[in-house]
Amino acid sequence: MSRLDIVRWIDFRSVVDERGALTFIEGMKDIPFEIKRAYYLYDVRQDRGGHAHRDTQQVIVPLAGRFVLELSDGVESRRFALDSPTRGVHIVPMLFIRLLDFAPGTVVLVLASTLYDKSRSIRSWEEYAQEVKGA
Repeated sequence: MSRLDIVRWIDFRSVVDERGALTFIEGMKDIPFEIKRAYYLYDVRQDRGGHAHRDTQQVIVPLAGRFVLELSDGVESRRFALDSPTRGVHIVPMLFIRLLDFAPGTVVLVLASTLYDKSRSIRSWEEYAQEVKGA
């Protein structure tokens, strides 16, 4: 089984009334990990990502706009078109991540299971391919 087979869409609960919509995400309830870090991307001018995380799980959510998420396990790749703030993608560790084709005005929320530590990341495709091949 490929690590890509573990990746899944997550639909978030929303409350909609005459005032508008409110969508919420709770760690260990809506997503399968405790949220240790949250960050967001905006005013994106070029593709992002280009790395893999050794032990970090992430959920990626488009708060506004749209973009394409490309994940690879070193053998095959899958693309996900993200365009709804009520739906995100759960990414497991050791997948190479690229974020592509950002529409103007896109804002992306990332929820992570670990605090930032550069040593937890594999920063190039070549290094990732070597590490996956050796596994």
